[in-house]
Amino acid sequence: MKYLLMIHMNDDAWQALSEEERNHMMNSQEGFMNMLRESGELVVTHALANPSTSATVRVGEDGAPAVTDGPFAESKEYLAGYYVVDCETKERALEVAAQMAEARFLGVEVRPIMFSAGMEM
Repeated sequence: MKYLLMIHMNDDAWQALSEEERNHMMNSQEGFMNMLRESGELVVTHALANPSTSATVRVGEDGAPAVTDGPFAESKEYLAGYYVVDCETKERALEVAAQMAEARFLGVEVRPIMFSAGMEM
């Protein structure tokens, strides 16, 4: 079963971390990815840009798209990146998420993927 491990970011929480803690979190990514590659569980991972660089598209009743800067909802927490993993069980996906440095400081949401389309996962 494939699972989406969503890394949630909160700028206030990030700034409250020590420089050592921030460096640990950033530097731990390569080892974590290597562990998942070796176990055969890594499908894909992406880091996302800050929401201040995003745009939201809404199509009105007249069919015309309206584009606004930034995310739809004002929130202190946002999706900073994700991993897609292929694990035998939900318990294993939770175990993998718990090994992420972000789980100690920011939070990692684990959600089953119902289906994939467009590219082979």
